[in-house]
Amino acid sequence: MAKILIIDDDVELCELVGEYLTREGFEVEAAHNGDKGLERALSGEHALVVLDLMLPGMTGLDVLRRLRGESRTPVLILTARGEDVDRIVGLEIGADDYLAKPFNPRELLARVRAILRRSQAAPASTAAAVTVRDVELDPGARTVTRDGAPLELTAVEFSLLEALMRSAGQVVTREYLAQTVLGRRFTAYDRSIDMHVSKLRKKLGPAAAGDGERIKTVRGIGYIYARSSEAED
Repeated sequence: MAKILIIDDDVELCELVGEYLTREGFEVEAAHNGDKGLERALSGEHALVVLDLMLPGMTGLDVLRRLRGESRTPVLILTARGEDVDRIVGLEIGADDYLAKPFNPRELLARVRAILRRSQAAPASTAAAVTVRDVELDPGARTVTRDGAPLELTAVEFSLLEALMRSAGQVVTREYLAQTVLGRRFTAYDRSIDMHVSKLRKKLGPAAAGDGERIKTVRGIGYIYARSSEAED
């Protein structure tokens, strides 16, 4: 049974969400301020943290920063509807996904299950390793190396890189990536995939001199992982 931590100062919301997720087979714990939430999140006891950004005292973004400095536990952030800046910053810091308040509990459940599927991917995957230039991705070991050096990626970043590398040299649409990587339908103005690609680019670093970009944006469509400099414009 996966254990989920909800960090939100809305006690009634925590109770309602807790009851709903418990009926769906999860074990749920709640914390109502940032300090206590961070303490529990760092315990390593939870499969997922649901984190409200609007917290008294230590803000949700501060909790996320501190947590990402020490843990890779998946995080789903809750934002006020229309708070685009907070949502984008949360994804930049390391959130796996977001959900705007008010939300339908069924949508929360779908997001939770999608994140857990990625983070708990079977290590005994039979999918073949894939190598493009100096980057090698091994699904079985859940490892990525660049020129032999290991890279630390989140579950989202790993799945995103795998989807791009397996289609290297071909355009991969945002719609496909949202469905495959985030486990949900792509919607207009959703910047989640773009933010995860931006983080992934930084972690991969620049390509060898003369090889151009590793991940190229195809405006209005999606992305392409370049096989070589000849594959790019």
